[in-house]
Order: sequence, then C-alpha cells, then structure tokens
Amino acid sequence: MVHVGIGYDVHELVAGRKLILGGVEIPHTKGLDGHSDADALMHAICDALLGAMGEPDIGHFFPNTDPRWKNAPSKIFLQEAARVLALRNGKIINVDSTILAQEPKIYPHIKEMKLKIAEALGINFEKIGIKATTNEKMGFIGREEGIAAMAVASIDLEPK
Repeated sequence: MVHVGIGYDVHELVAGRKLILGGVEIPHTKGLDGHSDADALMHAICDALLGAMGEPDIGHFFPNTDPRWKNAPSKIFLQEAARVLALRNGKIINVDSTILAQEPKIYPHIKEMKLKIAEALGINFEKIGIKATTNEKMGFIGREEGIAAMAVASIDLEPK
C-alpha cells in the first residue's frame, strides 16, 4: 500500500557556521543555525518519511534538548528513518524535494546531494528529486536570513 508524507524545515542563516544541505558542504559566508548540522533538506526528507509511516516528527526521535545530537550530521536521522521503515518491511518509492534559498546557488550541488541522500537511505539516487528556487527577494528567505526545504516521500508499506 502506498503512503505519502510531507516534510518542511527552515533554519536561520548565521555567521560562523558551515552551510550543509543534502549532506554537502556548500561554500557560503553563512551557515544554518541549529542543534545538529541544521541540514534543512535532510530534515525535511526525514519528516516526510516519518510522516508517511505515521510516525511523529524528527524532533520526537532526535530532540534538540539531547546533547547526543549536538552538531550531529543529519545523515544519521535519514539512516534511522530508513531503518524504522525497513523494520516494518517498507520500501521507499521516491522522494521529491525543493530547497528555497536566495543565495547561494544550489543547482551545482544537486547531484552530490542526491548521492549523499541516496547513500544515507540505502536507495538508488534516481529515486530522489531535488529542485531549488529563490524567493524572488521576498520575505526572510529573499533577504537571505534563512533557508527552507520541503519534501514529499512515497513509500510502500503494509498496514500494521
């Protein structure tokens, strides 16, 4: 049975942090602020997968109050979502996502992001879609105060 979940994440851009999106370090003057590596794309994908399974969101599994997740790479979160799905004999059909960022340019990094996400999920990179758009200089994204990501995941999962 096909199940679909959606995910959304947003983090503030701040000086003194690396910019990590899709598991890739992207050269930029600012990085995303958060408890872990603040990879908004991986967080959105994780929430989409968890939602498709009917599970609580990423914060339930990896609370930002837990020191174990301080500066943790977000691939750990994707690996755990994939593990939970596999324990339930489910399979990822596909993941589609969009990054909303005024700067930096995302397109040159998409192939590497797809490879990193596919590796973390244990699936073929062709099952992953990543797109990027600006906010046409409007709002906090347009003012380069933050970056957001949204994702949809479809999975094949039999009911409990």
